[in-house]
Amino acid sequence: MSYIEHVQSLYEMNRERTLATLNAIAEMDNPQEVLGWRPGPGRAHIGWQLMHVAVTEEMFATERLMPGTQPGMGELIGRFKGGSTPDDDVPSAVEIREALAASRERLFETFGKFSDADLENVPEPLQERGWTLRKTLQIICWHEGHHQGQAHLTLNLYKAAH
Repeated sequence: MSYIEHVQSLYEMNRERTLATLNAIAEMDNPQEVLGWRPGPGRAHIGWQLMHVAVTEEMFATERLMPGTQPGMGELIGRFKGGSTPDDDVPSAVEIREALAASRERLFETFGKFSDADLENVPEPLQERGWTLRKTLQIICWHEGHHQGQAHLTLNLYKAAH
């Protein structure tokens, strides 16, 4: 198994946890309320956390690893990319699930263009950060676990408050 295939298997495990959180919310009496709940004023709601995972994968699958390739997902990019301000237009569980599936498919398609021989190369769009392909794969893997953890914690805080 190549390093890239190994990392992809870790991504799949992360996605299982993300979807388990989303499934738990979808089974609640008020999933849209839960997805839009904020742990404090101005803080990101669960829907933002989960959609941010999808948007970030889309950006890495395109412009960050394949220069000149524009990300899909239209206006979702601006609403959910890093540094964006979470708004009150909360995506549904279905919208989040579809975005996660689409971005993951595109990300793995992009990974298919690389081999382990590329792992120490620094993709042009990531030169300022100094991230090799290996480091980039690690960061993307960590990123989903980080935001899934935030979503899970926010869900637990919602349950405690309600």
